[in-house]
Amino acid sequence: MVKEIRLNDRIAFGGNNPFVLVAGPCMIESEDLVFEIAGKMKEVTSKLGIPYVFKASFDKANRSSIHSERGPGLEKGLEILSKVKKEFDVPVTSDIHDYTQAEAAGKVLDIIQIPAFLCRQTDLLVAAARTGKIINVKKGQFLAPWDMKNVVVKLKESGNENILLTERGSTFGYNNLVVDMRSLITMRELDVPVVFDATHSVQIPGGQGTSTGGKREFVPYLSRAAAGVGMDALFTEVHPNPDQALSDGPNTLKLDEIEEILKPIVEIDRLVKSL
Repeated sequence: MVKEIRLNDRIAFGGNNPFVLVAGPCMIESEDLVFEIAGKMKEVTSKLGIPYVFKASFDKANRSSIHSERGPGLEKGLEILSKVKKEFDVPVTSDIHDYTQAEAAGKVLDIIQIPAFLCRQTDLLVAAARTGKIINVKKGQFLAPWDMKNVVVKLKESGNENILLTERGSTFGYNNLVVDMRSLITMRELDVPVVFDATHSVQIPGGQGTSTGGKREFVPYLSRAAAGVGMDALFTEVHPNPDQALSDGPNTLKLDEIEEILKPIVEIDRLVKSL
């Protein structure tokens, strides 16, 4: 059984705890949209008994095109996330892209996320670790799961053992990703809880020329598979109208469909963890 990392008195990752849902829009598009999504997700997760963490990016620094929307930035984004945290009584997470963002982010975020493309950036990992917050590192699309051992060592030797690792698919030829569910097992063997990022795993990187494509219809199936393997958290992006989302729309789930998608995942998770 993998070690337990406790976020607060209601939420713990790992051990034999129920999976935690980390979900929200890909990017902070507006305060009103963030509040709408956070409110609905709090309602759904409370109904289904799922521990919940709200996620939204304040800056999408790795967009395909220089003309793509990036979000409100560090200061305004953290202000909005702080409001979500207080209004809905939920933990919040977002990703940082530069070591200079770590200190400010650590004052608001409950979990600091490291993007897949940056998972080997030593200065970024060290700065994040020193905040003392839980650090969620997404496995690079270009890395084998056992290569994440070096990431774990960097964080631990920087004084932080509150580590999550996320599987988000592996590069499979051009403009495609594939998920090897063995990755969840392999990374768990590093004695850290693992997260399955269902929506980024169905991306088609750069598939629309100046933006990323995706196949959101596969998200429920991959999520169920990950629950069957044994995941400690599930990461999904949700939006009231994904086709109009400013980032990652093609792989984002529809907000009004999320409850029905989650129901069988909850049942599989309970069955697996009762064995």
